[in-house]
Amino acid sequence: MEIPISIEDFEKSLVHKTPPDYWSSSLKCLWYDAKNDWNSAHNIAQDLHTEIGSWLHAYLHRKDGDEWNAKYWYKMAHRPYPKSTLHEEFVVILMHILNND
Repeated sequence: MEIPISIEDFEKSLVHKTPPDYWSSSLKCLWYDAKNDWNSAHNIAQDLHTEIGSWLHAYLHRKDGDEWNAKYWYKMAHRPYPKSTLHEEFVVILMHILNND
């Protein structure tokens, strides 16, 4: 499985049991989130001590309904609390990772 270059490629990768080891941690985080494995995604995000890690962490806590924690992590990521849906934010984060990793 290659590193995806589009949303469609990413979605096709979801048929596999795990993401490849050579994918970036941020991409693996979103992959696990897309597979509805919040705990695995969160474990990766909390070990990413970068702005993208904070953004992923914020998104995951927003998804989990923990607004206070999400706001903290959006602040750490230098991002405003989004007004978009979770799916819209997921796509924005995925495109950011695909274009910057």
